[in-house]
Amino acid sequence: MTLESAALANAAAPFGGAVAARPRFTISEETTGDVVAREALLDACFGPARFLKTCERLRAGRLPARGLALSAHEGERLVATLRLWPVLAGSGRPALLLGPLAVSPDHRALGLGAAMIETGLVRAKARNHRAVLLVGDAPYYQRFGFERRLTEGLALPGWVDPARFLGLELAPGALNNARGRVSAAGAFAPAATTAALPRAA
Repeated sequence: MTLESAALANAAAPFGGAVAARPRFTISEETTGDVVAREALLDACFGPARFLKTCERLRAGRLPARGLALSAHEGERLVATLRLWPVLAGSGRPALLLGPLAVSPDHRALGLGAAMIETGLVRAKARNHRAVLLVGDAPYYQRFGFERRLTEGLALPGWVDPARFLGLELAPGALNNARGRVSAAGAFAPAATTAALPRAA
């Protein structure tokens, strides 16, 4: 499914209203043809240190959640990427991990990052996912409903600044009394697929 960015304001209404992305942007499910451009964009935005992040331990060798790997294009050019990943928020409590989100440097301050997040959350809720976790800047992500208090009983498999570890309930009470370690829960990616991915130097 492809969403014209002009229509994102309606789709995103439950998560904060209108989106400022320009109408010529389209947000759609990622295809195999996006992979090389996606990896190049992630390298440009985060550099090789992205593979050392704590959240990478929950993504490495796994597939993103079905229907929740998103790309934004301006014409034929990929200008933003976002994926959400299945995890367990403690024992037996399914959730999603949001990220990484990357927007091409020359397309920032246009509302495109917000549009990607809002689209991802709308799609996640439509697929009956109940909760989303992330590591990011609280002042930015609070506008989408993410809160620190929802993750206070959870631990990631490595150090992060606790103030940046946030949660969002897509269903009321989904993270109520959540305790324990966050662990990977997604399907394993085929070995040939992961071996073929470009890696940062």
